[in-house]
Amino acid sequence: MSDFLQISRNGAVVTWTMNQPATRNALTGNTAVAELVAAIEAAAADRTVRVVILTGAGPVFSSGGNVKDMARFADAAEAGTLDADAVRNEYRHGIQRIPKALWHLDVPVIAAINGPAVGAGLDITCMCDLRIASSTASFAESFVRVGIVPGDGGAWLLPRAVGAAKAAEMAFTGDPISAQEALACGLVSQVVEPAALMDAANALAARIARNPGGVLRMTKKLLREGVHNTLESVLETSAAYQALAHLGPDHREAVRAFIEKRAPKFAD
Repeated sequence: MSDFLQISRNGAVVTWTMNQPATRNALTGNTAVAELVAAIEAAAADRTVRVVILTGAGPVFSSGGNVKDMARFADAAEAGTLDADAVRNEYRHGIQRIPKALWHLDVPVIAAINGPAVGAGLDITCMCDLRIASSTASFAESFVRVGIVPGDGGAWLLPRAVGAAKAAEMAFTGDPISAQEALACGLVSQVVEPAALMDAANALAARIARNPGGVLRMTKKLLREGVHNTLESVLETSAAYQALAHLGPDHREAVRAFIEKRAPKFAD
């Protein structure tokens, strides 16, 4: 079986393509977790990366957990040999490494959703900052359909993307929603035809990447801080980041370029 993640780069934009269409780009039962975490760490460390695009190869974005792999839990439970602590630790040291890494990556991330995003496949889109969907995409918080709960942080992520009521409807029913429904509830910001998906994602990435990388990273950190901190706390952090921004060369270049009526040339 080929490696899970294909990585390509165009200037300051890095694209991660989940590339196991035979398993519908499942995130468990393979090397997906380790490869995604390694890619996240590499992007965080490389100050020349300004935007990441996450997409899937084939007709499916990601089916989330591999149900065939889950069968070992069901078999062990039926045999009376399932160790609950072992399962708990497998989640902690397995699939949960992805939200811990991706949510805290300070580089803007665009999910280009080429097809169905199911279970953890939906949740990983919610770990991204922006979501663009193909008209063939669909979305399902489907854990309940296979008798489990969202084990990857979906109960925290999905309400922040679509609101509490819509998240509850999706989690309690497991029913899929279409790309157009996802657009209506704010889960995605654009729906495009399949052939135009990557062009749309790259165009958005280019609009982001023309801005200074260090300031983009600080801006994303502030947006993340705003999710769980008070206004006063975010204002304090904003003041500190603003001091760093004012002292940096990118601000000086941006001001000079504005006055001189030219495009800025940022260092990083």
